This record gives sequence, structure tokens and C-alpha cells, in this order.
Amino acid sequence: MLYQLDDIYHYEEDIKKSRFLAIAAPVQSASDAMAFLEQHSVPDATHNCWAYKIGDEYRFNDDGEPGGTAGRPMLQAIEGQSCDRVVVLVIRWFGGVKLGTGGLVRAYGGVAASCLRLAPKSPIVPLQTVLCSCEYSDSDLVRSRFAQYQAQVLAEQFGATGVEWHLALPLDQVEAFEQAFTNLTRGQGFWSKQEQTDSQSLE
Repeated sequence: MLYQLDDIYHYEEDIKKSRFLAIAAPVQSASDAMAFLEQHSVPDATHNCWAYKIGDEYRFNDDGEPGGTAGRPMLQAIEGQSCDRVVVLVIRWFGGVKLGTGGLVRAYGGVAASCLRLAPKSPIVPLQTVLCSCEYSDSDLVRSRFAQYQAQVLAEQFGATGVEWHLALPLDQVEAFEQAFTNLTRGQGFWSKQEQTDSQSLE
């Protein structure tokens, strides 16, 4: 199970006189992530290191720290906390004590992981979109089952003889609802699976 942050979350920690501030946020695209980084980076801080992951797409940046000691550990923290569609920025104000390579990896990775662990999150649910229709005589009964199967109505159209819905269902509910729909309409309803959408949080 993957999780998405509900909102922006801040976490701060002092490590050997250096101050580390982690800011994590939910994002839907690389452009969202870059806009967030531009908005929240602190120009007069020593380093603004970051990482983001959106599905199979990811990037990270050490911002002047030794290669592999900041951005990559932060990406590993994102994966370790089972998060997706997230950007993490860790801002460092150097306090005069060098941490060494291993210390930097532990600091950046640890601060990012703590931020993500404490942030309020929601599970990400893969959705299947479905196009279905039935006669008006069955429509109220079919509609009454939407909540049971967590069906979201994306569109609803009223025709001459019946109702057509464009629905989004959790992937694990599709088969059960299709069977229920067939029974409720006595096999007379129309049912067609559309595309599987990218995983997204159910409201």
C-alpha cells in the first residue's frame, strides 16, 4: 500500500549544531514539485536539498553536499515510508561541525524519513473507470449501491429510456459491483470497463 500526504508538513531537527528543516508536500506532477521547491527554498541557507517521487518518475538534488549524501538518501526515505506523489525539501543551516559522508547520509535521510513518518497521510487507491447504463426502472436500485462499492460518479446522463453513468471504482471492487449490476438489471444493463486511472486518493 502506498500513501500520499494530506497536506504540507514541517519537521525540524538540530544535528551537531547544524539545523535541518524538512518540508514535505503532496504533488501530482514534476512541475508541481519544482514549483514547490522554488517557493519554499531558502536562498541564504547553506543547502537546499530535495527529492521527489511521482509514480515511476523521480529526481533528487544534493545542492552542493558531497554526491550521494543528501538527495538519494531522501529518495530512499520516501520509498522506505511507502510514499508516492510527494516532494521533500531539506534545508540545512551549517553550524560549524562537519558531519562527514556517513553523517550527512544519516542526517538527510533521517530527517526526511521522520518528516514523512509523522505527516498525516491517506492510502492511494488504484481506480478503474466504468461506463454503464440501465433503464429508469432499475436506476434507483443501481444508484443505491454506489456507496457500498465506493463508486464515484464522474458523469451522469439521462436519456430517453434510461441513465448512463461514468464511474470510478476501486480496482478491488470492480468485479463484485459488475456482478451486482448484472443481477440488479437482470442482465439488461450495459457495462464496459474503460481505462484504469493512475492511483489516486479517494475522498
